Amino acid sequence: MFSKVLRLKNSLISNQRHIRKFCKSQTHLDLKRTCLYDFHVHNEGKMVPFAGWEMPVQYKAGITTEHLHVRSDAGLFDVSHMLQTKITGEDSIRFIESMTVADVDGLKENQGTLSVFTNDSGGILDDLIINKTTDGYLYVVSNAGCAEKDLKNMLTQAELFRNAGGDVDVEIICNGLLALQGPSAGKVMQEAVDFDMNTLPFMTNRQCSVYGISDCRVTRCGYTGEDGVEISVPSDKSVELAIRLMNSKEGKVKLIGLGARDSLRLEAGLCLYGNDIDETTSPVEAALMWTIGKRRRQDGDFPGALTILEQIKQKPKRKRVGVISEGPPARGGTKIYNKSGTEQIGELTSGCPSPSLKKNVSMGYVETAFSKVGTGVQLEVRKKMVQATVSKMPFLKCNYFTGL
Repeated sequence: MFSKVLRLKNSLISNQRHIRKFCKSQTHLDLKRTCLYDFHVHNEGKMVPFAGWEMPVQYKAGITTEHLHVRSDAGLFDVSHMLQTKITGEDSIRFIESMTVADVDGLKENQGTLSVFTNDSGGILDDLIINKTTDGYLYVVSNAGCAEKDLKNMLTQAELFRNAGGDVDVEIICNGLLALQGPSAGKVMQEAVDFDMNTLPFMTNRQCSVYGISDCRVTRCGYTGEDGVEISVPSDKSVELAIRLMNSKEGKVKLIGLGARDSLRLEAGLCLYGNDIDETTSPVEAALMWTIGKRRRQDGDFPGALTILEQIKQKPKRKRVGVISEGPPARGGTKIYNKSGTEQIGELTSGCPSPSLKKNVSMGYVETAFSKVGTGVQLEVRKKMVQATVSKMPFLKCNYFTGL
């Protein structure tokens, strides 16, 4: 008993140190910098504030060129600002399921899933990826903008969980995180690893060496709709890995900034937390019902289950939809009206000109009666009404590698 108490005390002290390190690492004007900051500056990245970090919004070629390069070849993103955590203990699965809607117990070894943290009213606290591993822990990645909130929540819930007799610990993984995305990503990675990339389909992960750099975790996933991987790499090896990937003979790997990352994810119909989903949005309203495991629906044992299950049964009052328009681009905050322009029926949450489609793509929430694909609507852009159409998402076909 004494050893268990001592272990919990040491764990809490360690986590407090990690929080201080995470929240105060390399600050400038209260903005944090990733382990690749100097590398971005050297490569003429235009640095801007984002979620409390100084991040590259674009490089010399510009956002449109970067976007199209990812669609045609391979792009490299620095996503080291995201929160990486390790959840250990005999009850780690039961713990993470107590906070999310995912059926983690049903995952295979080294398989992952997108999920959401929910609150007691069914709202989304954040979206995250939960990976089972063969190394005795869950590997979790969540958003930079919610990092401090997520970490505090996980540590608080873990302490309550332990006080109730559960066995769980939450630790920060202080690694860099690189995302390689695009149709050439698989070939580039095959050059870098000593296993067959065809054995690593979408949403699976593996601990391995990359270009001889040990202690990396490669997860086949991404935020662009293209094939690709995210590589968790020791911070002091992050620049070396970035250089090796950019010098690959299997693809023209170029650095890509936040601007293209946003337009790529929007074409792929993927949500950005704080824009398209938040604590006032449920997974049902956000068209993320597929993230709720069948067993979890049956058991109804996740935060906000009463509200969420009722919405599944009765349908929500509003729903996230895609919208395509021409003319001036519609951005987040744009009001959506019915076809005649006489009644407001919703509001856009994200929008941009699509470099791939040469049209304006956006997403937002409309009253459920107007959510059918093909429904005509109007958007109020710069005090003028623009004709638009409710569209299916993703706006273009996703190219995830799901296996041979």
